Parts: sequence; C-alpha cells; structure tokens
Amino acid sequence: MTLALQTTATDQAFRAKTRLGFNTRVSFNEIDGPAKGLREGIALYQAAEALGYQSGWSYQRHFDNYLSSPLPFFAAVGQHTSHISLGSAVIPMRYQEPILLAEAAGTTDLLIGERLELAISTGENSAFDAVFGAVDTDARTEAKRRQARFLSAIRGEVLHIVDGPGQGAPEGTPLRVTPHSPTLRSRIRQGVASLPSAIQAAELGIGLITGTVQHGQAEGESFGAYQARIIEAYRSTWRRLWGTEPPPVAVAASILVGTTADLREKYATYDLERRTLGIAASRPKGALPALGPTQLPSGRQISPVFQGTPDKVLEAVLDDPGLAAANEIILFLPPAFGLDENIRLLTDLAETVAPHLGWSPTS
Repeated sequence: MTLALQTTATDQAFRAKTRLGFNTRVSFNEIDGPAKGLREGIALYQAAEALGYQSGWSYQRHFDNYLSSPLPFFAAVGQHTSHISLGSAVIPMRYQEPILLAEAAGTTDLLIGERLELAISTGENSAFDAVFGAVDTDARTEAKRRQARFLSAIRGEVLHIVDGPGQGAPEGTPLRVTPHSPTLRSRIRQGVASLPSAIQAAELGIGLITGTVQHGQAEGESFGAYQARIIEAYRSTWRRLWGTEPPPVAVAASILVGTTADLREKYATYDLERRTLGIAASRPKGALPALGPTQLPSGRQISPVFQGTPDKVLEAVLDDPGLAAANEIILFLPPAFGLDENIRLLTDLAETVAPHLGWSPTS
C-alpha cells in the first residue's frame, strides 16, 4: 500500500481531516520539576504551530505531575503563539465553580485573541469529594447543573438582579460575567465517552470531542465502531433539533508514526504498556503510583494505539470507523514522553500520514 488516500468501500464515509491537533498533559518529572515542564509545554505549542497544526489541547489532572490549571497556562502560551487554537480536553465540571470559570475563560480568551476552545465534561467522577467538598446530589447531576450555569454565564446572560444593599451595585442592576468574550460560546465542546453524552451535547448546542476511554458500547463492539456510532448520534440529533450542519467533530487518538526502526520499537513498547496497564501507562517519574493494571471500571474500554511504519499507520487509520467519521484528529501524546520525543511525533505525523488524510498545514 502506498501513502495515498484509498477509495475502498470502508472509506466511502471517510471525511477529510480539515484540522490536526495534539493533546498533552504538560507533565513534569520529580527531577526537573514543574517549572521546566510548563516551559516545555509552551515550546511544544510553538513547535506544533510551526508545523501547521491547527489546535493544541491540554488535559487537566489534579494532585499529580500534570497540568492542573489550564487557563493560566493558555494565557501564557497565547503570548508565544499567534494562531493555533488552545483547548482544554477536558475540564470536569463537577469540581468547577461555574461563574469563576466563566470569568477566567472570558479573560483568557480575550488575552489570546479569541483562540480558546474549552472541552468540558459531566462525568460521574467523585474521587476528590473529600478535597473539593461533597454535594447533596450525585456527581453527574451536580456536574450538569454547574455546566448549565457556566454556559449561561459565558453567553452573557443576567445571573442576578441586585435586590438589596451590600451587593456591590445599586438595586435593580443586572449582573453579568465580565469581561465577556462574545464568541466564546461557539467554541465550547463536550468531552464524551458515551452515546447519551453525545446526544446531550447536541441538545445543548455545543461541539463534540471524543476521548480515549468510552463506555456503553455493545458487547463485542470495537472502540472505533462505537466511536462512529457516537458521532453519528450527535450529528443526527443536531440536525433534527437545530436544522443546520453540526460543528466539526474532534477525535483524540494515539497515532504514533515510526519513521525509523528505533522509533517503531519505542512505540510498540508503549503500545504494549498501554494494553497492559490501560490509562496507567506512561507516567512521568514522580507521578502518583498506579493502582495496578486494571484502571478502568467494568464496561469501559480504552482506545487502540496506531503504531508502525507510515504505510501501516495510514492503513489502520483509514480502516478505523471512528477516525474516518471525524473532522479533526487530535494526536494523544504519551504522558511520559519528553519535549523532543513529542516534537518528533508531531513532525512525523504531519509530514507522512496527515497529508494523505486530506489535511493541509496552516502557514
């Protein structure tokens, strides 16, 4: 097989990839410390922009050797880049104060020239209730409540009418989040791992990004097949409710193009580690220790790693129904990889495989 867009029956539904992105955890090790990790995170965004990538995404993870507060990081990255979009993938709403998040998001978006893309989630994670405080409802219900409040705030809606003294303004004053970024609402996405969550995103009128973990799949259904079904449910629900074409859909995936024998061996080792340890694979030195190889609750599955020669990787990507259905592919970078290793991954994907998926770099 040569590096050219194929026209097999499998590819009839293949959508050209109009955007290419990457996802980094902005990790750091215990030797070099977080300051170096943050600086190298900025350098990674600069390198991706120079390669023509349209988006860069950072994962939020609390209490570990990863980025815990994406918005101030994006404000810094924005001063060192000019056009690449900066996205969170994802911010769990369960632990966010929605009005404060809306204020920080509006401020950040205006500082970086309206390039912010926020992917938020309403998963049922309650792991840190002891730190952030428990709530009267279940975690998912609370996350949805906070999500609704956040979306209302960034739309510029009135949050409160001053109705008494001591509220910072004359009685009758409508209070809205400031500073307000008028276009930010159109760049909010929901990070989804299941079909119901994708339908909810369409109902809310926000974008969609699918990650590397999913649940709710049918017995024996592959990761890519369920991912394609999730995307189709989102698009069909959007068209039915809004009568327009839905926004472009982004999909995160581990696509590791091995352009040398040494790189192929390295990526195969990572693939084995990920299949063995799941989401616990590839931890920077000093990160919280893994609980064991079984990191996913029953009924959940993790995305495959596409690795090997450029020909082999391209063939696998073209044959995967989830990747075929997406408008944008986001390269999930192994968390323990360093700056040089990550830049090599970005470069090899952009130069060997991505152009044959219909992608063109931004100059």
